[in-house]
Amino acid sequence: MDISIYHNPRCSKSRQTLQLLEQQQLTPQVIEYLNTPPDAATLSRLLDMLGLAPRELMRKGEAEYKASGADDPALSREQLIALMVRFPKLIERPIVVSGDKAVIGRPPERVLEIL
Repeated sequence: MDISIYHNPRCSKSRQTLQLLEQQQLTPQVIEYLNTPPDAATLSRLLDMLGLAPRELMRKGEAEYKASGADDPALSREQLIALMVRFPKLIERPIVVSGDKAVIGRPPERVLEIL
């Protein structure tokens, strides 16, 4: 089974989700997205898999949300995705991908839905 996790090791939910995957005897590809942010095409694909609009994948409580102008309601899908590429801290975490399915691991047990 091909599984990957967009992971932030400083986030407790992300760590718990990774641990849950490992308890399922799975070894996911770990993508530390703050160090290697996904490109716009990857983010667009993830949004489609998640069934979310870009703003629904954004961490609105981060200082970068307002500072980057991401709170502007006039921004297009492409502009919001570009902001997440530029400021990966805005991306909600963790995102787990299994085949053609994806889920945000909040709570971590949600990942079990796509395994």
